[in-house]
Amino acid sequence: MEEPGQLKRALLDASAGAIAGGISRTVTSPLDVIKIRFQVQLEPTASWALIRRDLSGSSKYTGMFQATKEIFREEGLPGFWRGNVPALLMVMPYTAIQFAVLHKLKTFVSGSSKTADHINLSPYLSYISGALAGCAATVGSYPFDLLRTILASQGEPKIYPNMRSATFDILRTRGFRGLYAGLSPTLVEIIPYAGLQFGTYDTFKRWSMAWNNLRSSSISSTTGDSLSSFQLFICGLAAGTCAKLVCHPLDVVKKRFQIEGLQRHPKYGARVEQRAYRNLFDALHRILKSEGWHGLYKGIVPSTIKAAPAGAVTFVAYEFTSDWLESIFTST
Repeated sequence: MEEPGQLKRALLDASAGAIAGGISRTVTSPLDVIKIRFQVQLEPTASWALIRRDLSGSSKYTGMFQATKEIFREEGLPGFWRGNVPALLMVMPYTAIQFAVLHKLKTFVSGSSKTADHINLSPYLSYISGALAGCAATVGSYPFDLLRTILASQGEPKIYPNMRSATFDILRTRGFRGLYAGLSPTLVEIIPYAGLQFGTYDTFKRWSMAWNNLRSSSISSTTGDSLSSFQLFICGLAAGTCAKLVCHPLDVVKKRFQIEGLQRHPKYGARVEQRAYRNLFDALHRILKSEGWHGLYKGIVPSTIKAAPAGAVTFVAYEFTSDWLESIFTST
């Protein structure tokens, strides 16, 4: 079968990545909304923390199930997809750029554009390729990520009725640079996150193929090099979970930078004031000092629950979409 040309290959990877990202984001949006509400809440997000600090009743959200009931009661089912439009506008170009750059880097390193040849790359090269691809994708789609955070965190009554009003208010109060608030900690986060996600995904795929080869040799089968959709799902699930657990504190800091100085209804607690943090390290220090270690892991439960299926759905959707598009391109 003829290998697609470079332009077709880039289009194929970008299209498959965009479709995979859109599916994954829509499926996991409710968990993402809950996670963001926890991350931007300055008050404790767990009942035991409230009791320990004698702050009973001062937090809007105090647990995942309580937050789920509260959001549903006040905002209905649409509340769980709040900010999903900018999220899709963010994640589709993000994953398109990410997978296209990733394939280009792997092609450069391996000397072959065939996906099957990339599985034998060194784990270190997989980590580095994933990190560089993540950085390129972040810069290209960041304003939509910021708007998604703002719209998903505001609750009811809305401060911004839509993406357009939020954009104009940011430009008016912060200028064009406001659309990139929190980019520095985001890049610091995305390097280990994307590196771990893609590096561990390739590692788990290699392990699964080795396991398949071991089994196929014992039963004289020739299907060892192909992975089932369930195996791809498990590899993506494990990769997403590992990456999220390591990088979650940096995601909390990013969210704080994204919403600092923006309006928020008083019933959701204290807001993050303008220039509350000087830089990434100052934000980590201040959060640790005022909220403890728990503050850096606010939203870790919905984040981990979301990261696992999000990673799994993204990788499985990408693999199947990529194979489908490649069969179309190579037959023309």
